[in-house]
Amino acid sequence: MAPYSLLVTRLQKALGVRQYHVASVLCQRAKVAMSHFEPNEYIHYDLLEKNINIVRKRLNRPLTLSEKIVYGHLDDPASQEIERGKSYLRLRPDRVAMQDATAQMAMLQFISSGLSKVAVPSTIHCDHLIEAQVGGEKDLRRAKDINQEVYNFLATAGAKYGVGFWKPGSGIIHQIILENYAYPGVLLIGTDSHTPNGGGLGGICIGVGGADAVDVMAGIPWELKCPKVIGVKLTGSLSGWSSPKDVILKVAGILTVKGGTGAIVEYHGPGVDSISCTGMATICNMGAEIGATTSVFPYNHRMKKYLSKTGREDIANLADEFKDHLVPDPGCHYDQLIEINLSELKPHINGPFTPDLAHPVAEVGKVAEKEGWPLDIRVGLIGSCTNSSYEDMGRSAAVAKQALAHGLKCKSQFTITPGSEQIRATIERDGYAQILRDLGGIVLANACGPCIGQWDRKDIKKGEKNTIVTSYNRNFTGRNDANPETHAFVTSPEIVTALAIAGTLKFNPETDYLTGTDGKKFRLEAPDADELPKAEFDPGQDTYQHPPKDSSGQHVDVSPTSQRLQLLEPFDKWDGKDLEDLQILIKVKGKCTTDHISAAGPWLKFRGHLDNISNNLLIGAINIENGKANSVRNAVTQEFGPVPDTARYYKKHGIRWVVIGDENYGEGSSREHAALEPRHLGGRAIITKSFARIHETNLKKQGLLPLTFADPADYNKIHPVDKLTIQGLKDFTPGKPLKCIIKHPNGTQETILLNHTFNETQIEWFRAGSALNRMKELQQ
Repeated sequence: MAPYSLLVTRLQKALGVRQYHVASVLCQRAKVAMSHFEPNEYIHYDLLEKNINIVRKRLNRPLTLSEKIVYGHLDDPASQEIERGKSYLRLRPDRVAMQDATAQMAMLQFISSGLSKVAVPSTIHCDHLIEAQVGGEKDLRRAKDINQEVYNFLATAGAKYGVGFWKPGSGIIHQIILENYAYPGVLLIGTDSHTPNGGGLGGICIGVGGADAVDVMAGIPWELKCPKVIGVKLTGSLSGWSSPKDVILKVAGILTVKGGTGAIVEYHGPGVDSISCTGMATICNMGAEIGATTSVFPYNHRMKKYLSKTGREDIANLADEFKDHLVPDPGCHYDQLIEINLSELKPHINGPFTPDLAHPVAEVGKVAEKEGWPLDIRVGLIGSCTNSSYEDMGRSAAVAKQALAHGLKCKSQFTITPGSEQIRATIERDGYAQILRDLGGIVLANACGPCIGQWDRKDIKKGEKNTIVTSYNRNFTGRNDANPETHAFVTSPEIVTALAIAGTLKFNPETDYLTGTDGKKFRLEAPDADELPKAEFDPGQDTYQHPPKDSSGQHVDVSPTSQRLQLLEPFDKWDGKDLEDLQILIKVKGKCTTDHISAAGPWLKFRGHLDNISNNLLIGAINIENGKANSVRNAVTQEFGPVPDTARYYKKHGIRWVVIGDENYGEGSSREHAALEPRHLGGRAIITKSFARIHETNLKKQGLLPLTFADPADYNKIHPVDKLTIQGLKDFTPGKPLKCIIKHPNGTQETILLNHTFNETQIEWFRAGSALNRMKELQQ
């Protein structure tokens, strides 16, 4: 974040106001701005306090921090039904944030709504469309050229509808939010699953699909199923090679990828104070990997220090006044409690292929030998929205300096991704970037890059078995480089650096020795680094575009011949009948994440064009009939072919279809394209053993039926050649199961029950054809 004086200068330029006016707005204690970039949008702790007091009187019990912030944003705190895990809450979030890949569809939906301006502060962040090839500057220039049409659309749409625009090169959305927009007690929703990063500053920050963001931007109360609360009590303190990343790697191993579903993970206890603010953000960020609604830490002096260092001392002072509402009540109840002694926590590394497969670093080499995983590390990658803070880079540089002092460089390839322009500029000024380059590293653009598959990898061929280690958050099959044989492991930046120097998974930096160029053995010492720079952060280049006060002259153009952008057409309305003779498009075997349903990587360029991106529908899902990906039987021709082609055939011939899925279907990213695509190509229902939270909501928003087997064993009763009829839609009511008749090819039938989590509002979405259709009906 820029120093205060520079911020004021920037605001003068952006807003055309005098310095004394800006200063007076930002310094009013009674009216503290949510952000320096929005000096007339204030923090409303008084309303938060009022709502908390109303709810506390109603519930007559101590409240968790999560409850205070969530219930403090209720649209109707006096009358709203409140029951953890059951009731649906109507909330008023403070702001919205969108990354460029998801912002395209979110803004297209907002345009379709017919509204003229967003109702809450909102921002767009260009971080997903920059492919890593050779290095930061060249990759950024290439991205600006290739994505000019999309960036222009987002910039003009932001200007037209009152949305702030962070240009490509600004940094990763979650780092920008932490540096500029998150604050204790905020309720923020973002169109990215790692939005919970803001919990490191004591906010409830929740990842959603674009349709949810449109609701909030339209000023409509946002619905969320009342979360349960999982408490993680931290005792002791971190030391040595152990890091904040190890906390969430340990928790992921305990809870698994679905253990946090429907819950907020709330960290508390005396161990919290040993973790930096950005370290807390790391833990909250990767909470998405356990399916949690979000994660949060209580307000403390580490957050105050970070707020002050990023030019927001006024917010810290105000938070001090309201601190009782920014920490949990003594004696509050958690639905589940986990205890972790940080003093005993060892460095962890999780993977491959799933982020909950936890191993102590000391043991992963033996496990890899036993399992046949490649021991040689081809690439080490640090950075990402999870681990790219100043402290992260400093600890990695501390490891690198020791190796360089003994004449060593990385045996593995090594890349560094700064989280923001501010981080990039500051680590350049303070020498960290050069130290990491001297070790053999390449500094990439301030963007997501290889973490989300934006990596033009050249050192291996597709299908070649290999190992990489990263400080990222996800390691699903093919996630980083589109190679299903890449064994990706996630760990802390300092462990990645140490392993990249050694070049093997069998290296344990706590006990093992390296050999310097002089032939002498030495052991790396545990890294130590400042959590924040001693000097002010260097803001780097100014990359923010403020929306104009008068947007009447702004135009947003979408060419009808564009291959990257496409205006949306309303989905068809429900015809009032039960769904009969649904064809099974695919019965999915095993894990099916949103990466499997709607792949990223090269497909990111079509995120604003629904028809084009629908050509990646379920191409990564494994068909139980033949054990293959992207190969399903066409029920009419009996020929096997790609999933999208088969879906298009069914749509052309008026055949409605359904997908059968396994556990935690839709795990991973918030991308609503995984719901838009099946709806666009004629899908009517997705039936699974269980759903990930965001994906289930996204399906409902687009008029699809996310249904679960009342008896999970009924998954085995359905075969890809069967046809299904779903009954009970005429009497579709909350809590009442639907009937499903399975029609087998031999003429026999059997009936099973399907559960759902629809409430009255969501049933109206289904009847209208989508949530957006329903919004238009209400406007009329």
